[in-house]
Amino acid sequence: MPDTIELLEAIGKDASLRHASADELAAALGEAQASEALITAAATGDKEQLAVELGHRQCDPPQVSQGPGHEEEPDQEDGDDTPQRSPAPDRDPSSTKR
Repeated sequence: MPDTIELLEAIGKDASLRHASADELAAALGEAQASEALITAAATGDKEQLAVELGHRQCDPPQVSQGPGHEEEPDQEDGDDTPQRSPAPDRDPSSTKR
């Protein structure tokens, strides 16, 4: 009996199987000697037996969401609350009038 994962990979690679009807896919899997769970899942859309075969376990979502963070402004310990200015751009000496 071929490996279920390998058969699922073959279905994904073959456009004729990927877009086949449920009956056509079940027939092709039967000819390939697929497991009963995979044939049933393909024919009926019921994934319960396939989940049992593959050893699916319920995974709870994490308690913390993956939202974007923000950076805190650095503390100004010198007591100077004046905003910092960027340096003036260099002037081209040829552009100044004398």
